[in-house]
Amino acid sequence: MTRGTRAPLVLGLGIGGFVDGIVVHQLLGWHHMLSGWHPDDLHLNTRADGLFHLLCLVLVVVGVAMLNRAGTLPRRVLWGGVLAGWGVFNLVEGVVDHLVLGVHHVRGGPHELAYDLGFLALGAVLVVLGLLVARERVGR
Repeated sequence: MTRGTRAPLVLGLGIGGFVDGIVVHQLLGWHHMLSGWHPDDLHLNTRADGLFHLLCLVLVVVGVAMLNRAGTLPRRVLWGGVLAGWGVFNLVEGVVDHLVLGVHHVRGGPHELAYDLGFLALGAVLVVLGLLVARERVGR
């Protein structure tokens, strides 16, 4: 993996985290970072969400810095890498936080496993789609 392919992946990790935090945590209000462990402590959960967003910001800034050092990339490599990075975020966060640690679930309640598996499926689709977009076109 070259610097030019790592940079979009790092950027995608940060963007994937932001999409999760903004859409699922804030707009839909389905969970907070620690809602599986501390469901009634909104102050603690809000702080944990803030630290999570700070980590996402660091990933985006590092990804942009890496892109700057990598030079010009083909659009397919950039956007394919971003999609794949977002998918990797979903897969890692989904397995570690949702299934292994139980820190939170995508949406708690009677169908929480279905939501968690859907989140993982979306991650897998994003990785495959990203790899397809980023791959070199034969004959060009």
